Amino acid sequence: MERVYPRCAGIDVHKDSLVVCVRLDGREPPVETFGATSGEILRLGDWLGGLGVTIAAMESTGVYWQPVWNLLEDRLQLMLVNPQHIRRVPGRKTDVTDSQWIAQLLEHGLLSPSFVPPKAQRQLRDLTRQRTQLLGDGARVINRVQKVLETADVKIASLISDLAGVSGRKVLTALAEGKLTPQEMAELVDRRMELKKPALREALAGNVGEHHRFMLRQLLAQLDHIDAQVEAFDLRIAEVMSPLERQAVQRLDEIPGFDARTGQNVIAEIGTDMSRFPSAAHLASWAGLCPGNNQSGGKRKHGKTRQANRWLKAAMTQSAWGASRTRNSYFAVQHRRLSKRRGVKRASIAVAHSLLGVAYELLKHPDLAYTDLGADHFDKQSSVERQVQQMLRRLKRLGCNVEIKRPAA
Repeated sequence: MERVYPRCAGIDVHKDSLVVCVRLDGREPPVETFGATSGEILRLGDWLGGLGVTIAAMESTGVYWQPVWNLLEDRLQLMLVNPQHIRRVPGRKTDVTDSQWIAQLLEHGLLSPSFVPPKAQRQLRDLTRQRTQLLGDGARVINRVQKVLETADVKIASLISDLAGVSGRKVLTALAEGKLTPQEMAELVDRRMELKKPALREALAGNVGEHHRFMLRQLLAQLDHIDAQVEAFDLRIAEVMSPLERQAVQRLDEIPGFDARTGQNVIAEIGTDMSRFPSAAHLASWAGLCPGNNQSGGKRKHGKTRQANRWLKAAMTQSAWGASRTRNSYFAVQHRRLSKRRGVKRASIAVAHSLLGVAYELLKHPDLAYTDLGADHFDKQSSVERQVQQMLRRLKRLGCNVEIKRPAA
């Protein structure tokens, strides 16, 4: 088999050690082991440079690969590979054989590298991902607040849809202080909830004791702390983003279902340079937003989406849910049509796929303006006869018998 990289190295990365195997023109010197500290990693770089090694591959094991990448990316061509793509035949599984196997595959060009963005984008990723985790923590705190309210027999969760909103926080603060009556607390909500006030007064007349007020005070303080952290991350993200990235976020904000945070999350995951993805279909596959390819014996089996970038996938599916609620939008009609026969979850993934394709085109062509296809797009694409047959089927399902009379020619 042809040697694509005559001088290369395979690195088996662990928490406290790096097991390195080098291939030199088909020869394999003894495997060396290095520590995982900065000094040991730099010594590894010197050792590989002295042997004339120009490229090294390693598994993407947790976050342990990142120090190696940060210290050696300017000295060597590094390749990060998916562990599932380089599994060995069972029976010989040691650190030494793992590094030897990685080096052999790399030598013959049999490894596909994972996408590792530049350092600035990796730092932006850290910020956006941590912010996403904080927002999830806030949602979990709200769930705990609802649990406390239920134990106190305060049934306001079904009346105030967003307890973390302005009206919800006012009512929760009043409950925690315990100074207002249910009638007075009901007047704290927004005027748009005027019709709900009688039911709200009844729901607030629970059995709130000092124990419940203490629990609510602690949870609200925790929620305030999380909100302050999220705001700090928002400021930091806006500060570190380049002018090109900020402009890209503004363009993505035009897409239904997107907001500034979603645009920042997308830019942090894929960047602004779309040349690394040959097409929108490649990007959707990389994000795990396309059907799986599983066919055998001429039969197509399950087409589940594969595991991929979970951060980008979560951001896009959340945007798809928002786009499906946007009035007079192509994506709302697409979601409604697909959910009838494929279910809501599959429809959301399909809409997320479409949204990511639109984002790809906007980032790839900066001069391209976003234009929604419109809610009547599918009607324009289908013939009049097909629309008539669809309406007839709907009326038949409703139990109606309809007679069609064609106008005279």
